[in-house]
Amino acid sequence: MKGILLHGGHGTRLRPLTHTGPKQLLPIANKPMSEYCIESMKEAGVKDIVIIIGGIGSQKVKDYYGNGEKFGVNISYIHQDFPRGISHAISLCEDFIGDEKFLVFLGDNIIQKSISVFGMEFEKSNAAASILLCEVDNPNRFGIADIKDGKIKKIVEKPKEPPTNLAVTGIYFLTPVIFDIIKRLKPSWRNELEITDALDMLLNENHIITYNMITDYWKDTGTPEDIIHANKTILENLSADFRGKMESTVSLEGNVSVGNDTLIKNEVKIKGPVIIGKNCEIYGDAIIGPNTSIGNGCIISGGKIKDSIIMDNCEIGKNVNIKNSIISSNSSIKHNNTQDEQIFLLGEGTKILF
Repeated sequence: MKGILLHGGHGTRLRPLTHTGPKQLLPIANKPMSEYCIESMKEAGVKDIVIIIGGIGSQKVKDYYGNGEKFGVNISYIHQDFPRGISHAISLCEDFIGDEKFLVFLGDNIIQKSISVFGMEFEKSNAAASILLCEVDNPNRFGIADIKDGKIKKIVEKPKEPPTNLAVTGIYFLTPVIFDIIKRLKPSWRNELEITDALDMLLNENHIITYNMITDYWKDTGTPEDIIHANKTILENLSADFRGKMESTVSLEGNVSVGNDTLIKNEVKIKGPVIIGKNCEIYGDAIIGPNTSIGNGCIISGGKIKDSIIMDNCEIGKNVNIKNSIISSNSSIKHNNTQDEQIFLLGEGTKILF
């Protein structure tokens, strides 16, 4: 079974984080969110993967994943000139897929459950497609499946009056029959070729679509709040792994992971779960955590940071008090005199001096 990873789009709901790169490369627990997708695909036995790229930062995707060798898969790339919908992106891969069954993964989906069993079931079945569903609190934000007597009756995109709360996640097992369906699709009101319309057409033409439920965790990381929540959830399963250096005056609590050549000294307190990258320097009276990711090469000279993501090569000064924040790479916040808790959403290279 081959794989398609969708890595395009503009990420407008995540600006300014996405002004300089694709949202799928934003880190969760110090790893790009799309890397979790590749790991999930690989674990399901998918080794040949094509990544659909387009928009800002496409070259960054190629630079990071390369030919896939360091991730244990084979990666190639197809460029989508403009976001024209999931179905359109899939249609670009017809030659790559050939006559094989395949897996489509949206690069901003985080899932903790293994999908390998679902893949094996689909390989053995005569279904034209199989989808993963998850109960959600806000079904009008998603494609929704209407199910009766254990069978999918209809699939609708972002309905005003949802028939159920069963969201279609961004993970699809498909067969090449979908390519003929997509060729006959008409653009939606968004001027996109919707995957939900393609799936619904499969149903209307009497093809079989099976489904499985995700009951533990799934997150479509479309907003900053989603990313922070996903970061917290991934960190909850973090194992302690200290590879840096630490003075005896430092206090560690809970599961804390620290990378090579990171120095932590003075009266620093770290409350896990926390992950800190390599080549960082953390000192003063800094308090970090819980639920916080610190990237590589960061300098933190004091302040408090919790429930936040600090990307690579950032500098956080004393008296800065951050919560529920995402700070992009090469940014700095220095000497906040208010000491009040603040929320930041900073694009790459932002400099704030109080």
